[in-house]
Amino acid sequence: MNTVTHMQHPTHQRQQLRGFMAVWMAVTLLVGVATFVAIYVGTDNLGDNNNGSNNNTNSSVAAVVDNQSKQEAAPVDQTTTNNDTVQPETVQDTSANGEAPVSSSNGDAAQASDGSASNPAVESAANGGTENNPPAQPAQQDASPTPSPTFAPTLPATQQTGFDLGAQVMIPYSKDANSMTGTLDAVSNQLRLNWVKLQVRWQFVEPEEGVYDWSYLDAFFQSVTEKNLKVLVGVVTAPEWARQAGADLTKNGPPADNQKFADFIAQLITRYPSKIHAIEVWNEMNIDREWASINGINAPEYVEMLRAVANTIRFLDPNIMVVSGALSPTGVNNDAVHDDFRYTDELIAAGVLDVIDCFGAHHNGYNIGPNVPYDQVPNDPTATFRGPFDSPHPSWSFYSTLTTYANKISAAGSTVPLCVTEFGWATTADLGGQYPQYFEFANDNTLDESAQFIVEAIQLMEEWGFVRLAFIWNLNFGPEEGFNATNDNVPYSLIRPNYYLSPAWGQIAEMDFRGRAEAAVTGQ
Repeated sequence: MNTVTHMQHPTHQRQQLRGFMAVWMAVTLLVGVATFVAIYVGTDNLGDNNNGSNNNTNSSVAAVVDNQSKQEAAPVDQTTTNNDTVQPETVQDTSANGEAPVSSSNGDAAQASDGSASNPAVESAANGGTENNPPAQPAQQDASPTPSPTFAPTLPATQQTGFDLGAQVMIPYSKDANSMTGTLDAVSNQLRLNWVKLQVRWQFVEPEEGVYDWSYLDAFFQSVTEKNLKVLVGVVTAPEWARQAGADLTKNGPPADNQKFADFIAQLITRYPSKIHAIEVWNEMNIDREWASINGINAPEYVEMLRAVANTIRFLDPNIMVVSGALSPTGVNNDAVHDDFRYTDELIAAGVLDVIDCFGAHHNGYNIGPNVPYDQVPNDPTATFRGPFDSPHPSWSFYSTLTTYANKISAAGSTVPLCVTEFGWATTADLGGQYPQYFEFANDNTLDESAQFIVEAIQLMEEWGFVRLAFIWNLNFGPEEGFNATNDNVPYSLIRPNYYLSPAWGQIAEMDFRGRAEAAVTGQ
């Protein structure tokens, strides 16, 4: 029995082993088939995904931003579109056929080459000026960029689309964030305004291609954010390295390559995400000291540049309002100056209304009120400056200039509103009898008259319905220029000698545009 059992045991083991091997081979075969199917299906899907990725890559837009600018931005809700604006009612006002010389201040010359707002029809500005000479300091290289500021925007969640008011400020390059606070507090908490305008000079921020000095703007945007202000930046003046070959470098002028300007705008937007709410592209390009191009004063050339910049702005932040450069009211046509109405027609013909959200405009008043059409000016025998009285022309009149712009836009079938990026009335009443050359008209305005005209202009623009934004020219050029009566920005300053405030100050504060915006956001 024992012998038989011993003889059968190996046979039994072999039978078990053969059964186990058969099962193992079957399982292995099934696993292999399943693995093959999985690999085949997965590889096929992967190929589809790769094709999709390639398509996405091929269809992507090349942004003009560097690595330091690719930070997440929470865009401000600024739903300003052409449809948000009431189409202006046509105002009966036609331009005179004759030409009249204009001796007005020109707009953003506040931070123009010599800080002057001189008459474009009779003189050109010289270079220089304290606000335009940044202190000597190492520039920041794009190859090793300074990190972007991290302060968060505190602006209201809703961007209103009705009329709103701001003020243009002068902040010298030497000021830091702490010293800027007082100026910006005056705008937000004392004047009760929502907007501030600052001119940004490309030539100072990027003095060499790819070399940036952001220190001044970093401090400004730190302060302006703390004061909960919306910002319009007017970007002007191409640096010499970007200018056209053969251009007159003693005057401001456009770049040779529009993409270079668009690249700078991209750097600006991406460094200060959600902190810039409107960009005015250039300034007074109907006079050659602002547009010294080898092609002369040229509206189509400007629109071509504007289009390149606008495309970049909308790609990076479509909430930013694109404003065309405001024109200088001139009434003159020659090689150095083009009549602003003629130039407006040329802009419209070149397609400007398809590019912008707002049409930039300037009018710094003379010695007549804002509600007086140029051909209905009552005679004032006491006026020492006789232009509006003896040589009627629309350029003398705030009313006629702005309503004509609006009528031209409406006649073109557009509802694009105006952004009046400079307006004000000069007075020399407290400047010791001195006044800038060509600014005799400022002698005819008392402090009270200047204030009255400013307040009436604000009320008028709000009533018209075709003005989206307006900026008082100016807040503080008086103290920043040492109340120098020969500087033609000083007579417009709301801060007067000895830091006396213009009578307009309290009246503007009582309008409480800031309170209106806060109430609109809260629904109260």
